[in-house]
Amino acid sequence: MKNMVYPEDYSSDLSLRETQRAIKLIKDTFQVKLAAALNLDRVTAPVMVTQASGINDDLNGVERKVHFTMKEIPGTAEVVQSLAKWKRMALYRYGYQPGEGVYTDMNAIRRDDDCDNLHSLFVDQWDWERVITREERSIPFLQDVVKKIVKALAETNAVLKERFPVLDTEINEDVYFISAQALEDRWPDKTPKERENLIVKEYGTVFISGIGGKLKSGQRHDGRAPDYDDWALNGDILIWHKTLSCALEISSMGIRVDAESLHRQLALADALDRERFPYHQGILNDTLPLTVGGGLGQSRICMLLLGKAHIGEVQVSVWPEDMREACDSHGITLL
Repeated sequence: MKNMVYPEDYSSDLSLRETQRAIKLIKDTFQVKLAAALNLDRVTAPVMVTQASGINDDLNGVERKVHFTMKEIPGTAEVVQSLAKWKRMALYRYGYQPGEGVYTDMNAIRRDDDCDNLHSLFVDQWDWERVITREERSIPFLQDVVKKIVKALAETNAVLKERFPVLDTEINEDVYFISAQALEDRWPDKTPKERENLIVKEYGTVFISGIGGKLKSGQRHDGRAPDYDDWALNGDILIWHKTLSCALEISSMGIRVDAESLHRQLALADALDRERFPYHQGILNDTLPLTVGGGLGQSRICMLLLGKAHIGEVQVSVWPEDMREACDSHGITLL
């Protein structure tokens, strides 16, 4: 529990029952505003996929997936880690056109995540994806999408505070855009997380672009799988979390790889063997549409807007017993 933070004299602004009502209000409100802002339809999504499909998210490429064999189906099934690849295939199958997209409730298990204030073995996101044109594969287009997402979040916060006036979270709609390389140039002696905290504390709402590839230092700002985001056209949305005094990442998103960037990034990751999978073949053959998409953490957005000190205050998961005891002694009630 070395990464745990216990805010001094912390207490929740809402009771457990009020918290449940507030969570529902946030989720009901935000998904409607997000769908309207980006022209998205809600669709159902898988909890598991076959290992042979190659469409499970590999995250940083080292996380172990939860997997199992099946009684009547040959091969191995995997619990999803995210739906980054599945969504793009769904857009193709369902016949979506540029300017149209989908979103879904994604529930995943990430067994290798460290448990702390912000991380849980259980992940719940609004996963979304939208078809774009080749001309829209650009930083200005990406930034426009980010602004729409942040606006939807700010409007949700306003609705929440009207219902629960005791809450005081502020969302700065004026997003500050900076690349991971520019961030390293500004603070070359800091770690990526230290840089994030410094820049987000200064501006409130920040989008850091260019995540996945190596920076001038030879290090990466953060890991990103080579086969969904284009590392030159992606990024993270981070917002200052007053309760924990840290930058809180609420979204990992980006314009997705085309045939050229997919092959280049797979080569850099020494993962060209993945090109045999149907998903990758669909991109290399220009069968799958060009898209932009991402995930928005449901529990992270809830803990941000409600001023909670631990993600376990807004979601039910499994926690180390010593963490439960320590949180209880510091006024943090885990569900």
